[in-house]
Order: sequence, then structure tokens, then C-alpha cells
Amino acid sequence: MGRIAGIKIKNYGSLRDVKLGKVLSDSDAKAKELTNINAIIGQSGTGKSTLADAFGFLADCLEKGVEVACDLNGRGGYETLISQGAEGSIEFELYYREAGNEAPITYELSIGLDKTGRPVVEKERLRQRRARERYGRPMSFLFLEYGRGFAFKGTDSGLSEDNQEVGEKVDVELADPRQLGIVTLGELREHPRIVKFKNFLKNWYLCYFSPMAAREIPSAGPQKYLNRLGNNVNNVAQYLYREDPKDFIKVLRDIQSKLPGINSIKPVKLQNGQLVLEFFEEGFSKPFYSQKMSDGTLKLFAYYLLLHEKDARPLVFIEEPENGLYHQYLADLASQMKSSIKGMYSKQLFITTHSPFFVNALSPDEVWVLEKQQDGFSTIKRASEYEHVKALCESEVPLGDLWYSSYFG
Repeated sequence: MGRIAGIKIKNYGSLRDVKLGKVLSDSDAKAKELTNINAIIGQSGTGKSTLADAFGFLADCLEKGVEVACDLNGRGGYETLISQGAEGSIEFELYYREAGNEAPITYELSIGLDKTGRPVVEKERLRQRRARERYGRPMSFLFLEYGRGFAFKGTDSGLSEDNQEVGEKVDVELADPRQLGIVTLGELREHPRIVKFKNFLKNWYLCYFSPMAAREIPSAGPQKYLNRLGNNVNNVAQYLYREDPKDFIKVLRDIQSKLPGINSIKPVKLQNGQLVLEFFEEGFSKPFYSQKMSDGTLKLFAYYLLLHEKDARPLVFIEEPENGLYHQYLADLASQMKSSIKGMYSKQLFITTHSPFFVNALSPDEVWVLEKQQDGFSTIKRASEYEHVKALCESEVPLGDLWYSSYFG
């Protein structure tokens, strides 16, 4: 499935130069890889939403191309996105593993402006060590500048740093340098590593759940995954019911036990083939449908439905799940998020939050702290890097309580 070991972002708004986890260009040999759940905390205005948007920007670059991505979701174009006073381009470095027994892959992407002032992919590169090598510099198996360069076929080939070629090399020239090379080459069977990486990036889920959108009456038809707004909850329920009705009933029973005031949830199939959910609340004999449920109940239901995905998406990013939720539900939500991760390469969660109750369920290595510096740009580091924090948590002092009490961050 794949997971991110680390990500480095340069010149993206207030994120002039930040790094989470471990990357190839790391000067710190002791840097730790990202965990499977990563919460990002910090005061308002420190860059949490910018960090979430950076992940969304990468996904949009893959789907729409870099020029369109610069304008999507109110980003305002390249000139608005790039850090003020930046001399270079917007840059990303992604350190990624497909599986534990495979060497990590580094993806580097630089986005700048062409001679006409339009966003363009300046550089794109994929690198990996050969299968039998535990140490040493990785070889480039994809390298493009302004849409021109090369790619190597197969799984154990590339160009070394001293220009030694291993395997079959093919020249590449893209028709549109505003599109990522991995989009085109990721459709070709002879480039299996690029195919896997493109699919990994393509299957990221950035959650922008809206209770108002979730109340919309969707068109009939099963859908495997929740969309970004979460307005296809009933469609996802219909898909799960179609695949395995008995298992879906078990999922609903598990979810209903975590929703306050809900006695049961029952699926009902309408004459047009659509499936809707009936929510039975305490004190009422007749059920309610999603259009009449509270914002908090809808959000919790959507989150728990997301955590019950059978074919989980490799990366899920959720912004501020506490909005509209009673604070006592958050520690359980965080615990359920952790327990939904069935293995190292099953799913990776990123969450921005202001809630110490949510953070209480996490360890210092699972929490990242953004801080705004005097120059206006953000820095980030693990909670475990703050003095005394790890020792206090080992003494059973909850991490969120330490944060609330200003021990760090």
C-alpha cells in the first residue's frame, strides 16, 4: 500500500522550509520516520491549514496539473502560493516506502514559472537504491526538466550519481510540461515503480467534511469511498451493504455504540434502489434520517465509517475533527483512529487539531508542533523533541494536558 517516511516542503506559503520525518536529503542521521498517525498542533496562524493544503496541492497537481492546482480551492495562483521573498521555486521532497522489505523511494518536485509567467514543472525525479544494496546513494529512474529527460524500465535500474547506467533507459518528452511525468509514465506497465507511486499518490484522501453537504440527498448508486465533502454517506453505506450485508450490519452496530444518544442505525432500501440510513435516537419511537441529524452526529458517523473502510486508502488527512464535537468524544475518536491501523503499511493518518483531549490519546512521537517565528515563517518539530516532555509522558502525564499547560508549543 505504501506510506510516507518523511516529507520536506520549501517555499509553500508560511512553510518556507519544513520537514516532517525522515527524507533522503536529511543531514540528521538520527531522524525518525513518520508514524502511522501524525497529529499537527499549534496556535492559530502557525500554518496547520497551509500544511494540510500542501498535501492537497500535491494531489491536485497529479489530477489536474500544476497550473490548475495553483488556482484550485482558493489558492489564488502561483504568486500567492509561493513564500514571500522566496528566491527559489516551490519544492517538495517525499520519502516513501511501498513495503517494509523494499528500499525507500524519493520523489522530488520543483514548480516554478516559465518564460510566459505560467506555472510549470521545473524538475521531477524519482530515486531508489538497488534491491541488493543496503547503503549508498540511490539511482535516478525518472528525471525530467521542463518535461524532458529519461526514465528506466523495470524494478532494479537507473542512473547512478557517477552517470553509470543500469538497465534499459528511454528518452521522455512530455507534450505538456505542466503535467506531472508520473501521470503519463504511471500508465505504462514497463515502469512498475512509477505505476505504484502514482497510484499511492492518487489514492490519498483529503477530508473536507461538511455537515451541510452530508445532508444533501444524493443520487442513487453505490460508491466505495467517501468523497472529500462526505455528502455521499448513503452511497457508501449502499456499497458496503451490497458487498456484505451481514458484515455491514456489524459495522453499523460498532459505530452506533460510539454515537451518543443513538440506539441503533438501520439501512433501508428504497424503491429506486437507493439505500438510506435510519438513526434511532433515545426517547423517540420513529427514526431520523441524515438530513435531520445534528452536525456532531453526522461528523462522528462519517469519521467512523471512514475508519471502517475495508480497502483503506494509504493516506488520510483530516483537518480539525473537533469542530462541532463535544470534547469528551475526542479521546475515543483518537483511540479509534489508532486502532483502525492494522499494520505498518495499512493506512497512515494526518490530523490537524486544537484539542488537548484528542492529543491526550497520542504519544510524543505522534505529535508535531508548528510554531510561527519572528520572520513570519513556520517551523515544526516533534513533541518528543521538547525538553522533559517524553519523560513526563512516561510518568503517565497526558500529552494534551502538558500542551494545554504550556509545557511545550
